[in-house]
Amino acid sequence: MERINLTKYIIITGGVVSSIGKGITSASMGRILRSYGLKVSAIKIDPYLNWDSGTLNPYQHGEVYVTHDGMETDLDLGHYERFLDVELDGMANITTGKVYESVIAKEREGGYLGECVQVIPHITNRIKEMIRANSESADYDVVLVELGGTVGDIESQPFLEALRQLRNEEGRENVMFVHVTFIPYLNAAGEFKTKPTQHSTKELRSVGINPDVIVCRSQVHIDDALLGKVAHFCDVDVNAVVNTPDAGTIYEVPLVLEDRNIGELIVNRIGLDVEADTSKLDEWREIVKSLKITDPQVTIGIVGKYVELEDSYISIRESLLHAAASIGVKANIKYLSSDVEELDGDALKEFDGILIPGGFGERGFEGKLDAIDYAIENDVPLFGICLGMQSMVTQFARRNGYPEANSSEFGDDIVDPVIDMMEEQKKIKNMGGTMRLGSYDCKIIEGTKTYEAYGEIDIEERHRHRYEFNNDYRDDLQEKGLIISGTSPDDFLVEIIELPNHPWAIGCQFHPEFKSRPNRPHPLFKAFLEAIYEYSKN
Repeated sequence: MERINLTKYIIITGGVVSSIGKGITSASMGRILRSYGLKVSAIKIDPYLNWDSGTLNPYQHGEVYVTHDGMETDLDLGHYERFLDVELDGMANITTGKVYESVIAKEREGGYLGECVQVIPHITNRIKEMIRANSESADYDVVLVELGGTVGDIESQPFLEALRQLRNEEGRENVMFVHVTFIPYLNAAGEFKTKPTQHSTKELRSVGINPDVIVCRSQVHIDDALLGKVAHFCDVDVNAVVNTPDAGTIYEVPLVLEDRNIGELIVNRIGLDVEADTSKLDEWREIVKSLKITDPQVTIGIVGKYVELEDSYISIRESLLHAAASIGVKANIKYLSSDVEELDGDALKEFDGILIPGGFGERGFEGKLDAIDYAIENDVPLFGICLGMQSMVTQFARRNGYPEANSSEFGDDIVDPVIDMMEEQKKIKNMGGTMRLGSYDCKIIEGTKTYEAYGEIDIEERHRHRYEFNNDYRDDLQEKGLIISGTSPDDFLVEIIELPNHPWAIGCQFHPEFKSRPNRPHPLFKAFLEAIYEYSKN
């Protein structure tokens, strides 16, 4: 069979338990391959029926990551972008909902010429088409394809079959499989147990897929003898069984994998055209070193409504770590629920800086306002993102002549809706895909703290929201001191605000956390951390 294209594929599957770290493993292998000078992309396959991640509960699924082209995706795309230092398109997130919708739409249009449409070949063919569309979009050397969930899940079966077919069609020398499993340690027995990994690999082989590499996750280091046992019983070369114990930071994982020569193994297995000894992770090692700084420390409070699951704010957390490392401090990040009747100062006084993240709905809103009020009264560096910015506008208005200021998101009878829905959204009833999503241009006003942070006038940032600053209140709030430091290019939409008479208090309507990288911290996060460090010394 003639090969479809020249891209090589690395398929990553998971076994034993979910949330095992497939995304970090995939991103880490991509980082290694990028260090060889290869052009690398990544795809996350989510077998759920949702079309995208936009309506998923943060408590169950973590944050919704937004790509530059406005797709609401799985948070693993954030890992890919941060590790690979790339911008991925929305097509990099494939869901069962997207696959079936496109097949049914084609069937309704008569595209199958009377055929009986079935999982095989129609669904599996569509899955392969979507994978190849990504690889063909920019002539990638390698595309990493991570299959969400665990081998054996019913909903994963069509994807596993499609990936098996992809290997046969592209050629075994161009497609390799990496299986990520968990090796539990039983305290009662006093030993690690490999049987779950053996069964998981057997399940994978039962659908016609033999893994080329097994990555064994564990809480602590596993010795080579045990890895040899996994290799023997799972019929994998002993050099292709790699242990990645829990690390101090996720950014150590590429170094762990490279120390086990996984880069060389991949290059040889799928015949990548690279010069010998060209892998350069020196810059990455310096990043990891800076992330492991222990002193001086600053304490940052994230005051939000989804704090029970840290993955709800994973990009914000990583952005704070990137920024802290870049200025030579350790960020001690703490989470405080805003879902309380009243958030008093005792709960906030340990923070050197306060960040108010985004969110939807009224729950926890008043607690965010209390945190903002505390930051205003005590000159604590304050950063509001999306709903966080809207909270800052609301609290400023309440303190300056509008005691009933609020957002129209929370009711139809708001007396002073300083935050209101965009006109084009008011007639839309469907919750999916109705927001301002993706990258939009922004104009920075010179002479502001925001301009000091960016050092440029024209920027582009990613959005995910329905409500905006209400321009009916714009002139009056500005007269009362509110600083508007960033707007849409036509000056119609307010994108960034600053509170007056405060060392550092900035709110932005967009989500800067989606553009932060460990080697390039976002300007606003870096400026925020610099302000926090200065405050901590007082």
